[in-house]
Amino acid sequence: MRLAGVHKSFGQIHAVRGVELTIAPGEVVAFLGPNGAGKSTTIVMRLGRTRPDAGTVRLYGGDPVAAVSAGRVGAMLQSGALLPDLTVRQLISLFAALHHHPLPVDETIERAGIADIAGQPTTKLSGGQAQRVRFALALVPDPDLLLLDEPTVAMDVELRRAFWATMRDLAAAGKTVLFATHYLEEADDFADRVVVVARGRIVADAPGAQIKAMVGGRTLTAVV
Repeated sequence: MRLAGVHKSFGQIHAVRGVELTIAPGEVVAFLGPNGAGKSTTIVMRLGRTRPDAGTVRLYGGDPVAAVSAGRVGAMLQSGALLPDLTVRQLISLFAALHHHPLPVDETIERAGIADIAGQPTTKLSGGQAQRVRFALALVPDPDLLLLDEPTVAMDVELRRAFWATMRDLAAAGKTVLFATHYLEEADDFADRVVVVARGRIVADAPGAQIKAMVGGRTLTAVV
């Protein structure tokens, strides 16, 4: 995966400013930054859902849309409602029918840890449960690359712990993972590299321990 000199603006908002980033197959990389830093925009460009104003985005040596169409990329985005009037299992089965070589539905459900809610209607899911279903949909094509945008938002502690256990298994199996987060602890615990983004620019790219050392000596004072 390679981003070279990527810029993206929305009106007067310059969301991504000259991002240069290379991720090797099998790496687990955290995209760390506050809301509005440009993390989600960068991930969406990696999927080919929007084009950069300048620069290039390449996945597996070609256009991102081609990689997605071939089932090499699975994505879990913050936005997007689940289809109503379906159970979780029916939704996953529908998505599996759209891919050439999907994971078996039962295996997808097991990997995502959603067997207990497979028979529930999608409209009856909690926020954390819906996130796990979105994760299952990202697994359906059995992708080489997983792009996860704030994947643990709305998950409670137990769901978050189970989610990261699953992610560790996938990483151990050789999947490439890029996840956006604003939790430094998650980035440090799981990622090989932490890429810190601020105002659309990469301001640091290093292992989690090094990133923590960079900010560990700061003191924050608040007057109430």
